[in-house]
Amino acid sequence: MFTQAESLRAEYADLERRMADPATHADTALSRKVGRRYAELTGVVKALNEHEALTADLDAARELAADDADFAAEADALEQRLAVASEKLAELLAPRDPHDSSDALLEIKSGEGGEESALFAGDLFRMYAKYAETRGWKVEVLDSTETDLGGVKSLTMAVKGPASAGPDASPYGVLKFEGGVHRVQRVPVTETQGRIHTSAAGVLVMPDVADDADIEVSEDDLRVDVYRSSGKGGQGVNTTDSAVRLTHLPTGLVVTCQNERSQLQNKASALRILKARLVALAEEQAAAEASSARKSQVRTVDRSERIRTYNFPENRIADHRIGYKAHNLDAVLGGDLSGVVDALQAADLAERLGAAGA
Repeated sequence: MFTQAESLRAEYADLERRMADPATHADTALSRKVGRRYAELTGVVKALNEHEALTADLDAARELAADDADFAAEADALEQRLAVASEKLAELLAPRDPHDSSDALLEIKSGEGGEESALFAGDLFRMYAKYAETRGWKVEVLDSTETDLGGVKSLTMAVKGPASAGPDASPYGVLKFEGGVHRVQRVPVTETQGRIHTSAAGVLVMPDVADDADIEVSEDDLRVDVYRSSGKGGQGVNTTDSAVRLTHLPTGLVVTCQNERSQLQNKASALRILKARLVALAEEQAAAEASSARKSQVRTVDRSERIRTYNFPENRIADHRIGYKAHNLDAVLGGDLSGVVDALQAADLAERLGAAGA
């Protein structure tokens, strides 16, 4: 488990040097990337140092225990502390997604259920926005299409956290478990007979790789179309052709953006989303090729997989992947996602530790 200790320490020392270099901070994207990796490794190196110190102390106590009973008692206490330190270090070193320290892009789309589905998609957007606020993250809506009743046909939002956040506290590392179909059971505002309807909305969570220089999109692979932005119900809200549609010719992926007033700004946002979709597509293909034993129980980039139900009559939320249930739906939709997020992260950790020990 600790064979990579020296390489991690060497990387950490190199990151410290780069953090002290003014040239690093002159490049905002590079500074953020280096800062995030530094924050990620800080806890690992600290845990490594603690483990090695406890191991050395335990060895010394055992040597002296034969001549002094006090050292025997100390050895017992050190063994307990070392067991805790070993468990903590194993968790930190367990294989994880390389994008866990990244910011996130979320796409929310209405699905089955017409206007009610669009209203629920709007509820999901507000839920994530409020949750982001509780964690001190910033939310930016890159593109959205609303309905006449205030629902959301489709919406793409960026969630940005501080560079000092570790992988378990960064937007993508936390929100990646939200990808899939979210189903709602309630009486819609459009229902006149008081009947409970079931509808759904899809969520796709992607790492925000806009600043990653390793991910490039050639202009030759793009078809760029511009058109006039529109508002609710198709009503024109812009008198210039500022909306942008990007088509990635090799994959057929299509991204549209119309929220900004400038064509250049919309193109930049569309390219940012396209890069994230390309990463998600590559991960989805890799997951499809992997054996069932390697597929994650709690995370998916497949928007067709039903992951959660929001039952309004029972004030209940249920996550079907891990059997999580709670009767605090009102609080969850108000942004209190901590319970289900903690449960999903715990299940993911157990899965990664199991894979590491296999």
